[in-house]
Amino acid sequence: MISNKNSTLYLILITIAFSWMGCNTSAKRQVTTKKKPVIQRNQPPAFTYSLEKSADWIKQHSNTPNATTMNIVTAVNRTDAANLKSLDSILVPSALSGDIGYYLHFPMQVPALTEIDKIIFFNYTTQTFAAYEYGELLYTGPTSMGRKADPTPVGLYFCNWKAEKTISTFNDEWELKSNFNIENDAGIGFHQYALPGYPASHSCLRLREADAKLLYVWAEQWELNRKKALLFKGTPVIVFGTYPFDGPKPWMILKTNPAALDQTSAGIEHVLQPYLPSIKEAIRTRNIEQLNSTNG
Repeated sequence: MISNKNSTLYLILITIAFSWMGCNTSAKRQVTTKKKPVIQRNQPPAFTYSLEKSADWIKQHSNTPNATTMNIVTAVNRTDAANLKSLDSILVPSALSGDIGYYLHFPMQVPALTEIDKIIFFNYTTQTFAAYEYGELLYTGPTSMGRKADPTPVGLYFCNWKAEKTISTFNDEWELKSNFNIENDAGIGFHQYALPGYPASHSCLRLREADAKLLYVWAEQWELNRKKALLFKGTPVIVFGTYPFDGPKPWMILKTNPAALDQTSAGIEHVLQPYLPSIKEAIRTRNIEQLNSTNG
């Protein structure tokens, strides 16, 4: 028989035990629950491309281009506003009102990515990037990757450390803003820097200022322990494709075939497949470490 005093103590212990279990269940849910983004997209009408003299287009639109127009035109030409005028000829879509994703070839949804919370792709051929969250295209934009003499190695990377400002290891006069390292030994990362309209970097992945800031905040860093040993990796990054350095810019084909560079979800899945086991293992390790940290 349990006395009143002992009975009260017993009930208190049971309450504490269930509360502890509830907290751990809640903590586990915070690590594993999916939060697929709900995205409202603005699809433009069907459009074609025309080739125009950059100076003429800028002059004609000097008083009219809004942020959306410039965002699309610079992205289509893999450049930024400061470098647009340095291009001789530029591609201009006939419709300039839709979301940027409809102009840069990546699919809006990739079912094979629904188990991956965050991942970034860089396509060397099209000089574009895409960031997906649980299979939904979240961000996309132009890039300038490694030049012919210093190509960006293709393959799987993971986001390591980041810094709002850092100095290039290639030239100490180059200041890199919103820099996110993905290859620590080689010093490769994605960051803000000039986009001249072709691959011009020394292996890094250049981005426009707004795109660099978005990925800087959105992507996840690695986690190190007190001894600087790796606990878990950051957001996966896949670099794929090849660039025809001795040929015309691949996107110039859009003038005659606007859908020529479009990628399918099956195509992205094909790119993903060789790296999927490593990505899943990295996610599993991260979830375990984060759960242990929460419970500890």
